[in-house]
Amino acid sequence: MKFSVLIANYNNGKFFKDCYNSVLSQEFKNWEVIIIDDRSTDNSVEIINSIIADDPRFKLYENATNSGVGVTKSKLIELSTGDICGYLDPDDVIKPNALKSAMEVLEKKKDVVLTYSRLVKCDEKLNPLKEFKGAMQIPNGQKLFFNFPIQIAPFVAFRKNIYMNTPRINPELRIAEDQDLYYKMYEAGKVQFIDQTNYLYRAHAGGISQNENKQKSYQYYAFAIWEAMKRRNIKEINGKPVPENYADPREIFDLLEYQNKLPFRLKKKILIIAQKIFG
Repeated sequence: MKFSVLIANYNNGKFFKDCYNSVLSQEFKNWEVIIIDDRSTDNSVEIINSIIADDPRFKLYENATNSGVGVTKSKLIELSTGDICGYLDPDDVIKPNALKSAMEVLEKKKDVVLTYSRLVKCDEKLNPLKEFKGAMQIPNGQKLFFNFPIQIAPFVAFRKNIYMNTPRINPELRIAEDQDLYYKMYEAGKVQFIDQTNYLYRAHAGGISQNENKQKSYQYYAFAIWEAMKRRNIKEINGKPVPENYADPREIFDLLEYQNKLPFRLKKKILIIAQKIFG
């Protein structure tokens, strides 16, 4: 099987060399890299082209207009030729075992459609700051799973053929497109946590979660959850009705607040153990 590393770039060319080197360092060697530049306003295209040079494993495309991350990440999957896909931001890096650890699970377990591991937040020079502790195995097959609190996190790998038979990423999403993907893949099969840190997330001033987009991220996250609720035909949660129309993100997150409470977390833990024992 081949792994397609998917990179959506916008004004992050200055960080790309680290990203590039991390792909070259992968222990798993059957990969390709598909890059789309979403009409950067800096010299990203020139920088990326100079780095990838004539290496046929790297392919760089450019959007005709600035289209947003939903459109760009959807196109990346369609342009890929691998069996397995995984997103890597151009300002981040993956550890040498990232692709191999995912492929080992996906080659062995045909009912697993998506794998994920842990990330560590780093400073601008990729010095580790804080490991994301929330990532862990979640119970499969639960209608009310919405990754709230967040447990599925990069590095994520997923089967392209399964994805292509889902409703696919909503191109209108300009943030939280990753959550939208996770929900749709979760609805299509099992997901599995890989208990290791595979992804180094670089925090910097231009990062999408470091600026004024933070509030927008909250809104898009809620919208992706609401769409999943409608897709799964969920009418109410804990006796509270699911809104017919999306208006306020607080309405959505209030419906799910019980998932942060101890009783729910204990039940979830028991279910995970049971699924691990009985399959």
